[in-house]
Amino acid sequence: MRMGDDLKSLQVVIAGRPYPIKVKQSDEEAIQKVVDELNEKIKDFQLTYINKDKQDCLAMSLLTYAVEYHKAIQDSPSTDSLSQKVQQIDEMLDDILK
Repeated sequence: MRMGDDLKSLQVVIAGRPYPIKVKQSDEEAIQKVVDELNEKIKDFQLTYINKDKQDCLAMSLLTYAVEYHKAIQDSPSTDSLSQKVQQIDEMLDDILK
């Protein structure tokens, strides 16, 4: 199987414009959910900022997602930190069981 054989062609509509994309079939549901949420954010910005065009509302919506993503990364414990904690617990259990 060649790389890309498991991709599915999909057309998403963001801010009223169609965009053809290729996605893994297993990602299709998540992508559609994000597209729906993004369109809802765009609609909310359009209602809040009536004098802004769709491009401005799209940019503000994407900025909102980028900030949320950045916060999520900053707030989540690093894999190294988590591994260290698991190792410490493992060592404590070894000491108790000896």
